Amino acid sequence: MDSTNYTCICLILAVFLFVLNTGCEAQLSSEFYDNTCPNALSTIRTAIRTAVSRERRMAASLIRLHFHDCFVQGCDASILLDDAPSISSEKKAVNNDNSIRGYNVIDDVKSQVESICPSTVSCADIVAVAARDASVAVGGPTWTVKLGRRDSTTASRSLAESNLPKFTDSLEILKALFGSKGLNERDLVALSGAHTIGQAKCATFRDRIQSNASDIDAGFASTRKRKCSSDEDSNDNLAALDLVTPNSFDYNYFKNLIQKKGLLASDQVLFSGGSTDSIVTEYSKSSSSFPADFAAAMIKMGDIEPTTGSQGQIRKFCNLVN
Repeated sequence: MDSTNYTCICLILAVFLFVLNTGCEAQLSSEFYDNTCPNALSTIRTAIRTAVSRERRMAASLIRLHFHDCFVQGCDASILLDDAPSISSEKKAVNNDNSIRGYNVIDDVKSQVESICPSTVSCADIVAVAARDASVAVGGPTWTVKLGRRDSTTASRSLAESNLPKFTDSLEILKALFGSKGLNERDLVALSGAHTIGQAKCATFRDRIQSNASDIDAGFASTRKRKCSSDEDSNDNLAALDLVTPNSFDYNYFKNLIQKKGLLASDQVLFSGGSTDSIVTEYSKSSSSFPADFAAAMIKMGDIEPTTGSQGQIRKFCNLVN
């Protein structure tokens, strides 16, 4: 065989293997369950509406759950796994322990979906859809959720410790962290806008309201001190992240930042003379640009390293590997 023919055969084989490999990598699609579980989305939507109607705060918790899942190993429901001999649960990570909520809601939804379509719909997809439906339930934007994720068989507490943003992070650290996930400054500010709803514990903002720093409104700090003293007994006391409209998905969060009324230090750094000031200003003046960008950023976040194809599994119970 001459060298020309050999080269041609090698090229043909390489192309064949590439095509074969590409075909094996399943792509996410909003129609993924149309044939295998056509009632999956309506079942999830009804369950999330019920959960949020029982407790308005749950909407913020479910959005945060999706965020904390995607930032560690990708959107693979690793955050839902309990400790096991071979698993170091992410639930025990500093930013999750006694903080992340909504596990019981996801478990309930999974049970309902399993009853109509056994071993078909992944926990990872349920978490992603639940975040979208939670947003809608409190007047926030909707978006098309791409589906077809599979559940991981591993979790990583150490990655959760290093990959999740902290409430004390500087703007530069936040930009680097989000950038490592393929998210830009606009995504960072838009996703932070989820703090238009939800609450935070005193332990996460005590230092900020006690600091007497120039980046916090004195009256705002005084109000927050009423339920968050320097005494550690108040650590678990809650305060709304948005003092003005704590239960509505709107853009008051950004107005608060401009007025130096961001509850967490990691909120206020978004408007502190840095590169994101202009985005905060834009969102504070528009009732349309923030929801649109939030929806786009949620779709983008949902694309972070999904487990697909023959990887992973479809868990029967979200907290346990099959």
